[in-house]
Amino acid sequence: MGMGRESRWEKDAMTVEIVFALVTAAVLAAAVFAPALVLTLAFDLSGSASKGVLTGGALVGGAAGVWRLVRVLYRFDVERRKGH
Repeated sequence: MGMGRESRWEKDAMTVEIVFALVTAAVLAAAVFAPALVLTLAFDLSGSASKGVLTGGALVGGAAGVWRLVRVLYRFDVERRKGH
């Protein structure tokens, strides 16, 4: 039951880092997707043009979000292994 203080701090730090990674990934994905949505609404695109622009925006936004998530968690792991 009683884990050392250091391991508890490490668990808390990991939880904070995971939440940070998820939130920043979602914000980045939304920021990348937003221009596609604005483009669709501004030019009143409809049908397959609208679907294509929104699909492209979602794919690029999703890829950017995953990239951010992996990058933040990888950087945290590298720093944790160094002992910082």
